[in-house]
Amino acid sequence: MISERTIAAIRQFHEQRDWEAYHTPENLAKSICIEAAELLECYQWGAQNPMGGPEHVKDELADVLTYCITMADRLGCDMDEIIMAKLEKTERKYPVAEVRGDFKAYARRHEEGHEGPKLDEISA
Repeated sequence: MISERTIAAIRQFHEQRDWEAYHTPENLAKSICIEAAELLECYQWGAQNPMGGPEHVKDELADVLTYCITMADRLGCDMDEIIMAKLEKTERKYPVAEVRGDFKAYARRHEEGHEGPKLDEISA
């Protein structure tokens, strides 16, 4: 995962600029979405040739990751722990033997516990 060296560098960068006061969970969540939209914008007109080129894509991805790391750090979350816990939950919800190569099986399991229209109720 992310090394302690990288986390420390991000902390130091923010501390040097006195930005911690702005890093509320709400602001960080907003920033993650904003940066994710900027990453998506790279592929707005097609996946074959991302706007700005591969380096721009890497820069936008780094922005998303930096905000995610900052939020996890701010909330006191161990990134390895929360990712592994979520993978375990997702593995139980989507067992390989039942969903591999079967989008409808995946969609049925995804709908379980969600409000709103079901897959077969949505017109194409």
